[in-house]
Amino acid sequence: MTKKQDESFGERIRRLREENGITLDALSRDSGYPEDLLKDIESGKVAPPVAVVLQLSRIFKVDVEESQAERGKVAARKRTTSHKKRVASYAYKTLTARGEKKHLRAYRVTIDPETEHKGVEYHHDGEEFIYVLEGGLKIQVGQNTKTLKKGGAIDFDSSISHKLSNPTREKTELLVVIYVP
Repeated sequence: MTKKQDESFGERIRRLREENGITLDALSRDSGYPEDLLKDIESGKVAPPVAVVLQLSRIFKVDVEESQAERGKVAARKRTTSHKKRVASYAYKTLTARGEKKHLRAYRVTIDPETEHKGVEYHHDGEEFIYVLEGGLKIQVGQNTKTLKKGGAIDFDSSISHKLSNPTREKTELLVVIYVP
C-alpha cells in the first residue's frame, strides 16, 4: 500500500485542499459546511457525516466507495474509543451493555452543583438526547443556550459544539442517549 492509500478521509481532504491551494475558509464557502467542522474532519477528531463526505468527494473528485469503506473502519474504532473514554470518566455510568460496539448508547451523567461538565468526547457525529432526571441543566448548542429543569429534555445534532453546566446548588443527574454512526 502506498502512503495515499493509508490516508484517512480527512487526511486526504487536507492533502487535496493544500495541493490545490484552497484555504479552509474557501472550502467552507464552497461546501457550505462550517470551517470548524472541516478542520475537525481533517484532523480526525470527527468522522464526517455522509452528506459532508459526498459534498467534499464531489469537490475534490474522490472515490466515495473507497472513502466509505475507510470511514466505516474509522467510525467503528472511534465508537469503541469514545465509549471507553466516557465510561472511564467519573461523571458517566453506562446503561448500555457492550456499548463500545453499539451505535446507540445510554449513559447516566452526573454534574456537580454550580459546575461546568468536563467534556468527554464532546465532538462526535450523530445525535444526542438529554433528559434531566434530577436538578437543572444549562446547555449551549452552537450559539443557542437553553435551561432545563427536572423532566426537561433536548435533542440535537451532536456534531454541533455543545457545553453542559449545572446552574443549581444541587447535583444534576441526566439520562444521555447518544447515537453515533
